[in-house]
Amino acid sequence: MAGPTGRVHPGKRKANPMLTRNGKTRLGTLNIKQLTELIEKTQQKKIKAKISREIARRQALLVV
Repeated sequence: MAGPTGRVHPGKRKANPMLTRNGKTRLGTLNIKQLTELIEKTQQKKIKAKISREIARRQALLVV
């Protein structure tokens, strides 16, 4: 059996759909409420700006 250090069969491997390969969170799957909660939790200005742009984009889509 494959343990934590063993090899995993490619058919058994499943990526986390909420994260990218680099470990960054995907914002496309979150709604506006979840994005506002996430922006309150984050400390980095770069990530806050990215989330606020996504919120603005979502709100613009709702208006049109």
